[in-house]
Amino acid sequence: MKALQFDKTGDLSSLRFVDVPTPVAGADEVLVQIKAAGLNPSDVKNVLGRFPYTTLPRIPGRDFAGVVVEGPPALIGQEVWGTGRELGFFADGSHAQFVKLPANGVALKPSRLSFTQAASLGVPYTTAWDALERSLVKADTRLLVIGGGAVATAALALAKVRGAKILAAARRPEQVSELHAQGYQTIQLDKPEDLGAQVNAVYQGGAEVIFDTTGFWLPASVAALAIFGRIAIIAAPVDGQVQLPALALYRKGGSVVGVNTLLYGVEACAAMLNQFGQLFDEGSLPLPQGLVESPLAEGLARYTEVNQGGGDKIILIP
Repeated sequence: MKALQFDKTGDLSSLRFVDVPTPVAGADEVLVQIKAAGLNPSDVKNVLGRFPYTTLPRIPGRDFAGVVVEGPPALIGQEVWGTGRELGFFADGSHAQFVKLPANGVALKPSRLSFTQAASLGVPYTTAWDALERSLVKADTRLLVIGGGAVATAALALAKVRGAKILAAARRPEQVSELHAQGYQTIQLDKPEDLGAQVNAVYQGGAEVIFDTTGFWLPASVAALAIFGRIAIIAAPVDGQVQLPALALYRKGGSVVGVNTLLYGVEACAAMLNQFGQLFDEGSLPLPQGLVESPLAEGLARYTEVNQGGGDKIILIP
């Protein structure tokens, strides 16, 4: 089969389009013919060597949608989607024509989602789902979502379904305009020291949950937090260090929730996909738009674009 594969890390030039043997499903496994595979920043960072537990050589790629061609009879021919920490790190991933994984590591694809749409959602939506679950977001929770990327978009959509009170925040004017157009009350980020006043002007007493999807607003979020509030984070500055105002945080009884979907295997991720996948089929969640399809053979160029900060959500098509 055709696949993207790297046998060393540190430079994207090590990623090559190659022929490798097609895997064979064993007992309690499935072989999925990939119809579409999402390209995430973590896939790029993997080739660059940011994950020391990755074993080589390796086919990268976490997110996929496709059709089961080997495995338990009940799954043969089923349209499925999946994601998970093994894929691309210590098991071959989805940037190939086929991927092998445990049979309970796939979920049935929502019928309202195309293969391309489904392949775009794994990492962003499982990340957002985990953040909302572990931060205890429910109906009427005063929520602030910081950022304008794919995870923030997923968090806003999922929070709306839960009936939370929603305030979005983004730095770039075009992001603010887009969030307004989607119907979200939005503030434009400027100086970190102003965030507390901006949020308290909307939520008297502060936000009960703040989800910072950017990695830059954790210290400033403390001033915007309600008593016993939670700040969820998915990223950090390059050096991993922040100056946290611990005194202010503890006086509020606040908590910081680290959100990392690389802690969840394919089985746990399949359980999440099953839960919010139903919401797509019910029409409760918006269908993803603006996706860019690209042939798998052009994978190196697409990895380079993501590494350079390209904003398009790229879907690789074998």
